Amino acid sequence: MSKVAIVTGAGQGIGFAIAERLHKDGFKVGILDYNEETAQAAVAKLSSDTAFAVVADVSKQDQVNAAFDKVVEHFGDLHVVVNNAGVAPTTPLDTITPEQFERAFAINVGGVIWGSQAAHRHFKTLGHGGKIINATSQAGCVGNPNLTVYGGTKFAVRGITQTLAKDLAQDNITVNAYAPGIVKTPMMYDIAHKVGKNAGKDDEWGMQTFAKDITLKRLSEPEDVANAVSFLAGADSNYITGQTIVVDGGMVFH
Repeated sequence: MSKVAIVTGAGQGIGFAIAERLHKDGFKVGILDYNEETAQAAVAKLSSDTAFAVVADVSKQDQVNAAFDKVVEHFGDLHVVVNNAGVAPTTPLDTITPEQFERAFAINVGGVIWGSQAAHRHFKTLGHGGKIINATSQAGCVGNPNLTVYGGTKFAVRGITQTLAKDLAQDNITVNAYAPGIVKTPMMYDIAHKVGKNAGKDDEWGMQTFAKDITLKRLSEPEDVANAVSFLAGADSNYITGQTIVVDGGMVFH
């Protein structure tokens, strides 16, 4: 019997690459996204039989609960939840607004909490353990310029991951995180554009402020991140919990 996964923010970028990889690994996948059009397009690329689109704003507890309920009702089970959805505002200190702060924490941190809460509820009801996998970032392992708010949310996710690993172990649930580096996604190109613009430089300069420190000397493809999530979602990682796997080509070393 195939397993079931939910991936949030799976309509594009890293989220879609993760959904695509888990689908290839044999999972039935719930594609959760706030954008119905991209969610449905993702399902069309995968399979209408083994992928299912649900729409939710991950910052809203009730919407996350309702979306998870729909996926579990549709596929009849749930084994892996990837709390991937996020936003990445570029925030030099003097420009930070309450709205930016509240939105980023509501989505990036709230989304992880509500997704983990819904996952735990379903795992218990279904009578088995499971895996919760959270998106942090290279910027959640070391401070990055201009990313006070985003980095703050991603440091928080690492802490939440460690806490939940301890809290949920008794229910046979592992909780881990993945920390992407500089990935070729619309979100990253937007950050590079804004950082360059803030410095009076071009997009390439903005990208290089981050990319110059990559040991492997190439930007990440979304698939690089999906490969690590595939490992965390599979049986080979059963004895790993509370950890953050950094997938950044060698920017942050532990």
